[in-house]
Amino acid sequence: MKILGISFGRKNQRCDIMVKEALFAARAEGAEVEFINTMAMRIDHCHACDYCSRCRDKGEVEIKCCLKDDYHILEEAYLNCDGIIIGAPVYAVGIVGQFKNFMDRLCPSHDRASLLEENKKRAAAGKPLLDERYFKDRYSAYISVGGAGTRNWVALGLPMLHLFDFSFVQKCVGHVDAYQQGITAHPVLDRDLMERCASLGKAVAQSIGKPYSQTDIWVGEPEEDGTCPVCHCRMLNMNGTTEVECPVCGIWGKMSVKDEKVTIHWPEEEIRRARNTQEGIYEHYNEIQDMIKICISKLSDPQNAEYIRQEMDRYKRFNEIVSSPESDS
Repeated sequence: MKILGISFGRKNQRCDIMVKEALFAARAEGAEVEFINTMAMRIDHCHACDYCSRCRDKGEVEIKCCLKDDYHILEEAYLNCDGIIIGAPVYAVGIVGQFKNFMDRLCPSHDRASLLEENKKRAAAGKPLLDERYFKDRYSAYISVGGAGTRNWVALGLPMLHLFDFSFVQKCVGHVDAYQQGITAHPVLDRDLMERCASLGKAVAQSIGKPYSQTDIWVGEPEEDGTCPVCHCRMLNMNGTTEVECPVCGIWGKMSVKDEKVTIHWPEEEIRRARNTQEGIYEHYNEIQDMIKICISKLSDPQNAEYIRQEMDRYKRFNEIVSSPESDS
């Protein structure tokens, strides 16, 4: 079993130290470990050019990005691992943008539902199947690192990290919210924090090789009423009723309040359709397919096409129009 640790923080600083502590524990459990720091890497944002989709549609075995930067190093390391531990800093309430760049380039292009459907077509046509690494079940763990002593200044750290689970249908077995680093001074001075980081590596190592249904490991902070049972994050979407939604996993629960104490019942059928499950990722895939049909129908309408052409002229000439003194209309 191979566990990959990625730090999106400064070299030999807090993120590095915590991820490496988790990898030390994973290695003690018998795992082969690899560590990558991304600080000196260039990982550009996705250009939405559809090159990766065209690779798939042309029958390529591997789905690649055409941008020439260091993304491919992380991509290959991830595809070769069985479990992943990511540590990333919070600069402004949410996780650093380099992590989002990596996730945007890797995850949507490897959406498991769309790739499973692609493989069905290839099998029926006797064509080469996609790289089998795209369908490997992996376990994950996350470390959000922030300097703030007030927790709400790092509130989106862990939820953003959990977004990495969805496309590959990963199962997270733990996370650590390592805020208050401004007063901790150095992570090794906080032995409880380091032990919690080590527990992440141990949990990932002990989970690898087991089916998701047979793994109920969770390491992190104590459960609280209202915490999502899937991602274990604390955020809730409200809709004006007692129905509440986890904005990370997209599952709904029923909230009740007694003596100022909140309890939320999360139905099993909702847990089964969380975004990091096969059912959840197919729900999104089917939604997109239905949207494509509607969109193509609208764009194929000659009247709509002519109206769009006429309207687009204004937007294409935006600078010319707004810089002209006669552009009041």
